[in-house]
Amino acid sequence: MSLKIRLARAGAKKRPYYHIVIADSRSPRDGRFIEKVGAYNPMLPSDHAERVKLLNERITHWLSQGAQPTDRVARFLGNAGLIAKPTWNEQPKQAAPKKKAQARAKAAAAAAEAAAA
Repeated sequence: MSLKIRLARAGAKKRPYYHIVIADSRSPRDGRFIEKVGAYNPMLPSDHAERVKLLNERITHWLSQGAQPTDRVARFLGNAGLIAKPTWNEQPKQAAPKKKAQARAKAAAAAAEAAAA
């Protein structure tokens, strides 16, 4: 049985609230779970104390049993110091400027440098 530490959505329409749960990887997102180990309220400001609540000893127990956190939960656990902080690429490669745009930017920078000199 493959265990996941993941988010299960709750709350009303356009007012999300998530429970952090231990679940079998085959069970549905909001379906059956083994244990509730925290909560995440994205409607609160990012520096608010109640935005992410974790039961640290239960999470460490389940991590020792082989449960794997999802990407978002791994960020929460990394910020709490329970696991090593995962690397997070802020800008996807798909959104980076293409070759022609990079060449135009380089030419514009060279022209600006030449005009300033």
